[in-house]
Amino acid sequence: MTLPRRLRAALSLTTALLVAQGAPAQETAAPAEPAREDLYYVGLIGSLVQLRSLESAITDDQDEITDVVADSADLNTASLIIGGHISELFHAEIRLGGGLSEAKVRNDLTISLDYFASWFFGIHYPLTDFAHGYAQFGFTHLQGEAELTNPDANRNSRYDDLAGDFPDSSFSASWLIGLDLELFDNAYLVLEGGKLFEDTVTDVTGYQFSSGLRYEF
Repeated sequence: MTLPRRLRAALSLTTALLVAQGAPAQETAAPAEPAREDLYYVGLIGSLVQLRSLESAITDDQDEITDVVADSADLNTASLIIGGHISELFHAEIRLGGGLSEAKVRNDLTISLDYFASWFFGIHYPLTDFAHGYAQFGFTHLQGEAELTNPDANRNSRYDDLAGDFPDSSFSASWLIGLDLELFDNAYLVLEGGKLFEDTVTDVTGYQFSSGLRYEF
């Protein structure tokens, strides 16, 4: 009866030593992931820019306004995004972009965006393990052109104020709301929408609806 008791005691001691040696290994096995505030990111997005409130006055021979028409038109742009996470909740970025197509307004008016540059400060918040919602506010500088063919035609008189440099005010406040979905480690699909610019002279407003990819490193 003495030998089995000694065996049991030896087995118990051996088991206790193995558990004690394995505990520190388990605690250090999974290294901590880097904080998001340590990451920068780059991205590339394509956007549909909808130009709204292309309002123009129709006048008669005595220059009296007889009607006001509000048109809209669409064009496509592409943008490069460069940014960084200031903290776990806040980020800042710049965007550089340009037009890929022209907006054909009714009759003989064509609008193009040559280039634009935006600066944003934003907040993001995790919605799930793989998705974040975000909102950001900033400013945009842009340069474009509105070309009016046959300006002497009566049907085009309502676009006289739009022809030339577009928009008349080249700086504007901008905002965006969006959602990013993680495809794999640090790579995200981006979906967003917001206001790109508002011309304070003609009241023309450009809203953008975008999708693209972003990579954090």
